[in-house]
Amino acid sequence: MSTHKVLFGFHAVGVRLKTAPASVVEVYFEASRRDARMRQFIARAKEAGVRLIEADGLRLSKLAGSHGHQGVAALVEPVAQARSLDELLDELKGPPLLLVLDGITDPHNLGACLRVADGAGAHAVIAPKDHAAGINATVAKVASGAAETVPYFMVTNLARTLGELKERNIWVIGTSGDAPRTLYQTDLKGPTALVLGAEGPGMRQLTRKTCDELISIPMQGAVESLNVSVASGVCLYEALRQRGL
Repeated sequence: MSTHKVLFGFHAVGVRLKTAPASVVEVYFEASRRDARMRQFIARAKEAGVRLIEADGLRLSKLAGSHGHQGVAALVEPVAQARSLDELLDELKGPPLLLVLDGITDPHNLGACLRVADGAGAHAVIAPKDHAAGINATVAKVASGAAETVPYFMVTNLARTLGELKERNIWVIGTSGDAPRTLYQTDLKGPTALVLGAEGPGMRQLTRKTCDELISIPMQGAVESLNVSVASGVCLYEALRQRGL
């Protein structure tokens, strides 16, 4: 039981039912909900052969640790992913595209970043073990299933990890509002790790010094910076555009 974790929300549970139905131990659903979305969800769970358990809103809230469960939650087993960043990089066929998050402690921001990373086809998201959010039910809910599909590596020493990426000829590009070159003046077609810091303080000084290059996202209005998940999307999709995908 201790190895199981809880997913909640239609997207998070639905993606697990689609990608790894055998890992779903049981699904709890709010019996009082009879709308089309719930009926479709229950039909998908039955098709996957998953055990369905009726529950009220209070039980679901306790199970999920949140009132934002949308009437569904699931008890699931861990799904095997690459055991290490090195293993993942060794198995890649094309040029790596990595998202590195420095100091992102808000689970909602992390979930949104994972969702963007999945959409843009990033191979992994990397963060330090200290001063960073880990994967929990809130992250999984906001990520809309991407927490299940995008490898998330929390490393002991971020600067050292960036150095190891550079040894693999991965160009480490940090984002900073005062950088002289913009995102759109930078070649992102090769092996790339994009590094973003928390909104406000940005990257830590050592992280900044470790980057091969610093770039900025052009800001035309009154605000000085974007939310980190929005900035991640801008950067990753520019890399996707340049790669002709």
